[in-house]
Amino acid sequence: MADSGPGARLATVKDMDETKGIKQAKGISRAQFLAGAAAVGVAGAVGPAGQARAAEARHGTGLRRRGVVYTVGAGETPGTAWSAARMREDIRAIRDDLHADTVDVTGDGVERLTRTAAEAAERGLHVWLQPTLGDVPQRDILEHLAETGRFAERLRRQGASVDLSVGCEFWLFVPGILPGETVLERISNLQNGTVDWPRMRRRLADFTAKAAKVGRSVFKGNLSYAAAQSIDDPDWTLFDIVGIDYYSYFEQRSEYVRELKRYLRWGKPLAITEFGTCAYVGAPETGGMGWDIVDYDKEPPEIKGNPVRSERVQAAYVGELLDVFASMGLYAAMTFEFISADAPHRPDEPRLDLDLATYAITKVVKDRPDDPASDWHWEPKEAFHAVARRYGAAGHR
Repeated sequence: MADSGPGARLATVKDMDETKGIKQAKGISRAQFLAGAAAVGVAGAVGPAGQARAAEARHGTGLRRRGVVYTVGAGETPGTAWSAARMREDIRAIRDDLHADTVDVTGDGVERLTRTAAEAAERGLHVWLQPTLGDVPQRDILEHLAETGRFAERLRRQGASVDLSVGCEFWLFVPGILPGETVLERISNLQNGTVDWPRMRRRLADFTAKAAKVGRSVFKGNLSYAAAQSIDDPDWTLFDIVGIDYYSYFEQRSEYVRELKRYLRWGKPLAITEFGTCAYVGAPETGGMGWDIVDYDKEPPEIKGNPVRSERVQAAYVGELLDVFASMGLYAAMTFEFISADAPHRPDEPRLDLDLATYAITKVVKDRPDDPASDWHWEPKEAFHAVARRYGAAGHR
């Protein structure tokens, strides 16, 4: 059974208080609004043809790039804000402990993106750089992309290994494609059916083409985009690498292979730009809906129902998907994600254990759980070790 998409997520968002809802949508958008839109019955957009340097797909030779998503957002509190010192230690751990050879540096803020990318490059990691500024005018998003891309080109010319993604799921994060000024409003419009789909597809194709043009103008290496599984169907002739945010669930491994093969039809490398699940029983079956176990109307937010925490379930799913990707010889796979600083683990208070609703392979533990300003550290989950074993073994072949 594949991910049911964002359609089922809309009821939760609709009932949020507007101010609080916008904050939460921004704070957990990458976990909430993950790939897929089958539930709203939308075909993808196909943009105008363009030029791209063709590269051949590989088959059955293991993953070429073994990565993890590292988000560099501002954070919801001063205690969880981006920190250069924390970032440097995290990048070290990604290389030395997780045994990744690639880091997907994503988020907004040119300084955060570029400093993190530079640190990763200095440590010899391949950099997949993906700016994801959203909910601002399109011209600002394109300029943010241009600034980030120019830095990526400087890194590349200095000898670093860099790919540039022009963004992620534009239909959701970029105003002017779907009606609504914020993610919250666009989701509400999806739910209410107030969307002109032919117009939306044209706008999505137009902005994707603009972003590809900006990326090409500043960056001379491989270009990509992170597409949702269903609603996004960009013109891949604009790009060198096909990028897919992948949150399907099947009982049989062969079904993953069958679904993924359709993304190889362009004869280009395929990068899984996100994949993963949460650490509770039944989470893999929810696909991109694993986040939907938190009641944000309560203060503090509480876990709904009685999900059974299971790091083993998360580790098994992530490990199986990595084995599938490796068996197909894909270009890259980026586990989503390294850390979710704003969702701490509360082992003695399960109803407040917000880590249950994250896709992170580490858990955040605060020194003083009830103090928003408390210092904190992360600890590896079983999924971290599952990824590290596979990445480490592949790196020694």
